[in-house]
Amino acid sequence: MKKNLIFSILGTVLWAFPVFAFARNGEEPKPVDAANLSIRNEVRRSIGSGVKWLVTKQEEDGRWGDADYPALTALAVRAIISEPATEPRYKGQMDKGFAFILSKVQSDGGIYGRGLASYNTSICMMALLQAKEAKYVPVIRKARNFLVNQQSDFDKRGENDNVFDGGVGYGARWAHSDLSNTHLAMEALFYAKKILVPKEGEDFELDWDSAINFVGKCQNLPKKNKQDWVSDNPDDRGGFVYFPGSSMAGERELADGRKVLRSYGSMSYAGLLSFIYAEMKPDDERVMAAREWINAHYSVDENPGMGEQGLFYYYHTMSKALSLSQVKLIEKKDGTKADWRRDLSKKLFDLQKADGSWMNENGRWWEKDPVLATAYALLTLERIYYAL
Repeated sequence: MKKNLIFSILGTVLWAFPVFAFARNGEEPKPVDAANLSIRNEVRRSIGSGVKWLVTKQEEDGRWGDADYPALTALAVRAIISEPATEPRYKGQMDKGFAFILSKVQSDGGIYGRGLASYNTSICMMALLQAKEAKYVPVIRKARNFLVNQQSDFDKRGENDNVFDGGVGYGARWAHSDLSNTHLAMEALFYAKKILVPKEGEDFELDWDSAINFVGKCQNLPKKNKQDWVSDNPDDRGGFVYFPGSSMAGERELADGRKVLRSYGSMSYAGLLSFIYAEMKPDDERVMAAREWINAHYSVDENPGMGEQGLFYYYHTMSKALSLSQVKLIEKKDGTKADWRRDLSKKLFDLQKADGSWMNENGRWWEKDPVLATAYALLTLERIYYAL
């Protein structure tokens, strides 16, 4: 019973998130717990320093980073707009950022430049949702329809007989689904459906059952997932891989000579988030297995199974999943308990540069780009701040 306690209210907490997710400059909440006042002040100071640095990296045309990938601008805008402040700050910079995002709206409704259409659209949608501006609703609606149309159905019969059916990929040349893009699309579509009133005759909705079917095919859970690569090693059970048949954490060879795929941190949190966005019951075997893997592999020092690769993406995904689940303490494998918000905050304090930025010395997945790493770090700290 104790093992499951931290997630016991998973199915009833989804509305805890929008309070944070759509907070913006000028919306300063009261402390949740007076005992956290000191760490809360430290988090706020770290956020302020990071946002101040991030603002200086905006280009003249309103973007951050590569012009072909508006998701970088959307992540920066979200980090800046969520800064806790008693008065609105950086309005001019945010307006320019949103204008750049809108300049990337395509005729098909997607929001992207040269490629990675689904990825960019999902993240840009979240920025537009967070703005809470009625003028963006038509753009959000078309982007929602675009993402729904990105859901894979390779035989067009809705039977999920292809392992990639039900998921979402990068789009364009990256035709097959993966868990990272799927969970980002599910996030944007979950929140969009909460604010969009369907138009008469409109039938644009994700097939959520098919999406979860795909997510389940990425989970190391032999009882539910019968693919040959699925691991029954205790170190993998319940965790997730990148897509069916591929893990960024590589393979392991079992005693019987069979080669299976290793679970790893960032995708395991992405898998749990997918279950949350699909509003699955907390006692579902797949949900329970995911949270057990997460408890057993708790770390703020590395992306479990990947070391420093994708570390800031991992922090961001971890903070979303644990916040949504209203987890305060993690019960680790050795029986001790960890206050993940304090642990993660202190780790990010240590990693922050003197100028307020963050950067991953490991360049995998663009994280040597300080704009990307700083945006991830700020979004992580802001999520922590609003719960302290």
